[in-house]
Amino acid sequence: MTFNPGLEGVVAAETILSEVDGEAGRLILRGHRLTDIAGRRSFEWMMGELWRGFVERDLSEPAIRRDLATTRMEVFERIEPLLGRASELSPIEALRFLLASVPDTATDLPLRLTATMAVGLAAVLRLRAGHRPVRPDSSLGHAADLLHMLRGGAPAEAEVAALEIYLLTAAEHGLNASTFAARVVASTQAGTASAVTAALCALKGPLHGGAPGPVIDMLDEIGQPEAAEAWLDAAVLRGDRLMGFGHRVYRVTDPRSDVVKRAVESLGINTGRIRYAEYIERAALAVLARRKPDRSLQTNLEFYTALLLEALNIPRDAFTGVFAVARVIGWVAHVHEQLAADRLIRPQSRYVGPIPLAA
Repeated sequence: MTFNPGLEGVVAAETILSEVDGEAGRLILRGHRLTDIAGRRSFEWMMGELWRGFVERDLSEPAIRRDLATTRMEVFERIEPLLGRASELSPIEALRFLLASVPDTATDLPLRLTATMAVGLAAVLRLRAGHRPVRPDSSLGHAADLLHMLRGGAPAEAEVAALEIYLLTAAEHGLNASTFAARVVASTQAGTASAVTAALCALKGPLHGGAPGPVIDMLDEIGQPEAAEAWLDAAVLRGDRLMGFGHRVYRVTDPRSDVVKRAVESLGINTGRIRYAEYIERAALAVLARRKPDRSLQTNLEFYTALLLEALNIPRDAFTGVFAVARVIGWVAHVHEQLAADRLIRPQSRYVGPIPLAA
């Protein structure tokens, strides 16, 4: 048997949900190119596409919008007694705590899990800032209501459109670490809520969903554009990872990065911050090309995600939580697809320890 650390090149699942073409820099979501649907479709539409054939309910966009809004309101009532304890944790750990309160036997579980991510994150962030949680507004779409619950007021249309693009872009991305974790747990028939909770735990890691926040830390630490190249060069020579650059699959451009960058620019605010980030991006790519010429390390989703979420006034330690708000619908789809495969995931390990001597 061949051993591949990190399982590179190992096909562990067949899926109809997405194709991540790293050589071409292309992402296909249920038969649609990301670049064709971003900015033209809603998060609720993406839910229907990913769940089609897996979740038994009306998956038309109007029905999902209506039913998800109703579920957000129900979830708020259910989790309200838990919010005080949850707000003592980091945002991602608070979501883990709230997901743990959802039984695998709950009715309408896919919608319940999706709503818990958004309602829980917004409520915890409000409490942490010293404000009362804001009840969901059933007249709003998911992206708009997330901003409404975070702020307690109506968001601008441009902000809603930008967040919608991000949520759609981050909803599904093949057999990444968190999705694989979800499928492994699902294969044991532990239940959908358990599988999604496992996925969230994997997303917490800085090598996966935990990267966007440190992008802002890096930009702040560099400080001035003229200091960028020396700072970045020193970081690479130390062996540090440049946050927001490089991807295990994409060998050329990450199409998600381009989509989210356009969403940031569409906000038309803080132009100086965007131009500064572009300067850092160019400097980082130049340093990586010079210091690591044998590797293609391009800008990934996290770089412009960080700028987008910062522009929406979301705390940087909550960036991974917003990622989870989007990715949960992909996890749910993969869990159902794995259950349909009805096969326990059980790879082999190779023993390399000492062999006992013969008696």
